[in-house]
Amino acid sequence: MTEPPSIGSWLLILDWVIRLAALAWIPSRTTPAAARSWLLLVFFVPLAGLPLYLLFGHPWLSRERVRRQAEASQLIREQQKPLGELRWQPQGDGTDTEMVPLVERLGDFMPTHGNAVALLDDYEQSLRALLEDIAGARERVHLLYYLMLDDRVGDMVCQALLQAAARGVECRLMLDAVGAKRGIGAYARRLRAGGVQVQKLLPGGLRWRRSGRIDLRNHRKIAVIDNRAGYVGSQNLADPGGFVRGYPNRELVARVEGPAVSHLEAVFASDWYLETGQRLEVIATTPVRDANVAAQLLPSGPAYPFSNARDVVCALIHLAQKKLVLTTPYFVPDDGTLSALRIAALSGVDTQLILSASNNQQLTTWAQESYYSELLQSGVKIAHYRPHFLHAKHLSVDDHMALVGSMNLDIRSFALNAEIGMLCYDQGVVARMRQIEADYLAHSDVLTLEAWNRRPAWKRSREGIARLADSFI
Repeated sequence: MTEPPSIGSWLLILDWVIRLAALAWIPSRTTPAAARSWLLLVFFVPLAGLPLYLLFGHPWLSRERVRRQAEASQLIREQQKPLGELRWQPQGDGTDTEMVPLVERLGDFMPTHGNAVALLDDYEQSLRALLEDIAGARERVHLLYYLMLDDRVGDMVCQALLQAAARGVECRLMLDAVGAKRGIGAYARRLRAGGVQVQKLLPGGLRWRRSGRIDLRNHRKIAVIDNRAGYVGSQNLADPGGFVRGYPNRELVARVEGPAVSHLEAVFASDWYLETGQRLEVIATTPVRDANVAAQLLPSGPAYPFSNARDVVCALIHLAQKKLVLTTPYFVPDDGTLSALRIAALSGVDTQLILSASNNQQLTTWAQESYYSELLQSGVKIAHYRPHFLHAKHLSVDDHMALVGSMNLDIRSFALNAEIGMLCYDQGVVARMRQIEADYLAHSDVLTLEAWNRRPAWKRSREGIARLADSFI
């Protein structure tokens, strides 16, 4: 009499079914590098690897969110067609003539002239400016932030919104459900009772199937007041000392006036529509300013058909002819970005990478260190800024292009987060950014290849393991 298969036999069969299914399925749904890592995990530990892949294997969004983003993008493009007088046209055959159509095709927004852009690199100064603008609001205040904490800054923003709503100002606050969990818990009920509309972004939980992969985040930082002033940059609604003890955050925020403000409003309205299905009215035009800065928005994220942020950053690096400076708190590049930096430096471009000496993400710090030897050997300069946790995210190219926003130079920002950046085609803005970069460098430690190669072998092993963790994205 034949005995029925044992539990061990069934498990062996299940293991091989999972392995073969993964081999047929995973490579078609993710990048080759990530597919190799996931297949390695699934082949070694099938019963654990498959559930992990289903949860974190690729940055998927629900069909409804993708559809809403496509609909919002189409509406944004159509509303700009009658506004040709606001379109900025690059002069001559410079590198900006190549960037403008790329950014517009990837992010929907045309470049506009007539903007005034102030770069604010003092935390209290930018916070004070935002609160003053909210205090002067007469029609509406729209805030979209990744993080809001229940601290001094959170209290001030909450009070400013309640006072604005009491004056009859239409106030909306969108916060990432994970990043701003503390702020939502502390303020949402009071704000709603005071007439402020509060909306969570990507709430997950039992509703994750209606949103997307559970670790997708909305990392944008946007404020729009009365269609008169807008803010975009790296600064959250939180006290600067709450991230790395002893090293308060240093940020960079752009305060904008002019036509780019209505574009920031359109990004806010798009995210509101993606989350709620409700369409907000967007004022299509904003008066031009004498400063006449040319600016172009780049929203990015998994709802778009391409990796917007990565593609634009790589294009900017490749287009640099003389000088390239990149500032980021988290540097874990994909192969394309790493290759672009190496090629720029080897081509003779003065390529400078400014990172924070202190950090709140230790695994990320170890992972980014794994790239230093290759970059230094290629001629990329690396500096560690000491006094603060440098949380600013910006990039400058030669003397006429600058990018400021919420995107880090890491795989998460490129593949998993909804981000926002603003490109400025303006020598004055670049000159101001160069002043800020020079101040960073004056208070930084410069790495050398010789000194870096003397680090012990155990640190190299730690870096490699940390780097491997990011290859699953």
